[in-house]
Amino acid sequence: MSSEESVTIHPAKSLSGSVRLPGDKSISHRYAMLGAIAEGTTKLENFSTGADCASTLGCLHSLGVQWERNGTSIVIHGRGAKLQAPKAELDCGNSGSTIRMLSGILAGQGFSSELVGDESLSRRPMARIIAPLEMMGAKIESRDGGRPPLRLTGAKLKAIDYKLPVASAQVKTSLLFAGLFADGTTRIEEPIQTRDHGELALQAFGAQIDRRMREVSIIGGQKLRGIEAVIPGDISSAAFFLCAAGLFPDSQLTIPGVLLNPTRARLLDFLIGLGLRITMTDLQEHHGELVGTLQVQGGSLKGARIVGGDSAALIDEIPVLAAIAPYTSEGIEIRDARELRVKESDRIASVAKNLRLMGAEVEAFDDGLRIPGGQQLHGASLDSFGDHRIAMAFAVAALRAEGETEIKGADAAVISYPGFFEILEGLLQR
Repeated sequence: MSSEESVTIHPAKSLSGSVRLPGDKSISHRYAMLGAIAEGTTKLENFSTGADCASTLGCLHSLGVQWERNGTSIVIHGRGAKLQAPKAELDCGNSGSTIRMLSGILAGQGFSSELVGDESLSRRPMARIIAPLEMMGAKIESRDGGRPPLRLTGAKLKAIDYKLPVASAQVKTSLLFAGLFADGTTRIEEPIQTRDHGELALQAFGAQIDRRMREVSIIGGQKLRGIEAVIPGDISSAAFFLCAAGLFPDSQLTIPGVLLNPTRARLLDFLIGLGLRITMTDLQEHHGELVGTLQVQGGSLKGARIVGGDSAALIDEIPVLAAIAPYTSEGIEIRDARELRVKESDRIASVAKNLRLMGAEVEAFDDGLRIPGGQQLHGASLDSFGDHRIAMAFAVAALRAEGETEIKGADAAVISYPGFFEILEGLLQR
């Protein structure tokens, strides 16, 4: 696809059918990285099809890790704790998860590596991993006060006690991964609880960690062993279909095998509070992760505020929640979400601009948005800003707009969800 590929979205009357989601991106990244430094073989089914997770696999290959992929099945041959010095730059593409979490592992290796990314990733701040990893003994050179590329020289690490200044699951995971290579016990305290996939993944691969409320600790020197796992469907990808169903009272949607981890399922509580009817069935636990089937019926959407801990818990879903806000009866206000400014695009600015192009009234703040309800939008020519979540969010907003909507740069969706537009089209009733 060219970077200028566009799609046209036509209005719909409802959604119906079943959708099986690609493997969760957060878990796919972590399982691949831990499989690389484990002993033995790791076999993963339903591995994420997104370009971000392909970036992680590419970097691991450059670090001497052998793996084979067949569709969404992947076999990783673990090297144990010692990776191989790369012969060239490690290309992280658009993936903040790759560059941040892999840096934790590379910090404990006996060689230097250079991590690079695309134009968008090269603008994203990395100071929040650089500071603690340097405290542990690694040396990291960066551009513009903490932006990629990162030149990282590994070392014999020492454990630290660290309070995260900003809640970030990626930074927490990076430090836990580094803690595996450190002398002593590394302790990390979060200001608010973030998703715990790093902790659960480490336990799945055999590491012992200690968890207490917002504090987690890991003893260095532990060996990991390969696992076999089916990666649950990505709940952040489910958000787009759930919100689309929420726009139409007649919608009937089934989403099997989806991740229902409590640190991610705040989205479901939020949507139920908004007026969507969601029931969970077939609940099971796999490697500590809760998985189940969602049965969804449309309803009439009220309104809500997203603040504090909810802003952190819903950070990936806020673009699509904001995109449907004009169609709610009372509107949605989002605050304490300054983190959105430094994602693949400035998501506060991107959402505000596109909604205004569709005729919506929007108030933008430094840390969020206020979008009144009861608005009728019209089709427009919109930009994805090279951001996968913006491209998909406005495909959803367009379903209830008057007239057709063009989304330029829609191929940005391949970052997390190749085939998204075709799958959405297959569920629409017109």
